Amino acid sequence: MNISSFFHSQLCVKLPVPTKRFSGQTIIVTGANVGLGLEAARHFVRLDASKVILAVRSTLKGEAAAKSIAESTGRAGVAEVWQLDLTSYASVQAFANRASSLDRLDIVVNNAGIVVYNFELAEDNESTITVNAVSQILLSLLLLPKLRETSVRLKKETVLTFTGSFVHFMTDFPERKSENILKELAIRDKAQMKTRYYVSKLVQLLMVLELANLVSNSSKPGDVTVSIVNPGFVDTKVMRNASATFHFFFRPYRSLVARSAEEGARTLLHAAAGGKETHGQYLSDCKVAITSEFVRSNEGHEVQKQLWRELSGTLENITPGILKNI
Repeated sequence: MNISSFFHSQLCVKLPVPTKRFSGQTIIVTGANVGLGLEAARHFVRLDASKVILAVRSTLKGEAAAKSIAESTGRAGVAEVWQLDLTSYASVQAFANRASSLDRLDIVVNNAGIVVYNFELAEDNESTITVNAVSQILLSLLLLPKLRETSVRLKKETVLTFTGSFVHFMTDFPERKSENILKELAIRDKAQMKTRYYVSKLVQLLMVLELANLVSNSSKPGDVTVSIVNPGFVDTKVMRNASATFHFFFRPYRSLVARSAEEGARTLLHAAAGGKETHGQYLSDCKVAITSEFVRSNEGHEVQKQLWRELSGTLENITPGILKNI
């Protein structure tokens, strides 16, 4: 994505207001207490979903979000608050175990993400990599059986989608040349935290694309569409940990260029609506888009495979046999 296409997207593209109804459906939205996740959940409730699970780290903030959704849509009791902390593999497992008892699961929106500037470990990696990539795939594989079961029983498509970002264009990803990329990303003294969010979104994208390939080639029954969506530059609180100086200089630019959270959330609804043309795709501006040159290159494909091999080992250590869910 070059500068001109970025500004055209932000300033000239009018994203369609979602109209497809989700009647009877059960939907999980992670990071749904604020920003994109909150507005996506609000759209789902407005569009007649039967159950929208707000998967949030703080249940107190989640309850406030559920109240806001009920008041704005006039539909009380649709949004439910479930605790989920993506910095903890045990929390992810507990959430997925709870979800296994759902009558149906139609859509999972892996939206939660963090931007941090100080190196902190979360489980076996730096927190940004854990939250934005590893835990999202862990959760998704644990929920895949329920998505497949719903698809088969109700004879319908189910959707597994992720909130990605255009910032995957904005890193040369130096760790890609390591013998073990995930281990390299977990080394405190080598971590370049100023660009770590960009790297996390590239790692996430590569993992999701490989997951989509594996789902396509799976012999298991069920029609599950896997995609990743770029909501654009959106005015949310995801960068709240940046310095005061950064916010001082960045605020005017954000006010001129950024989409509102409601506008950005429209892209998540587009992804959630599914359609086979979206499977295995990077979506932007509510349509199929093109990833970075690196992602499309032979080297990118090799790194994608390497990351999945490394991730597979991590996931099997957390939940033995999890890869059989694919």
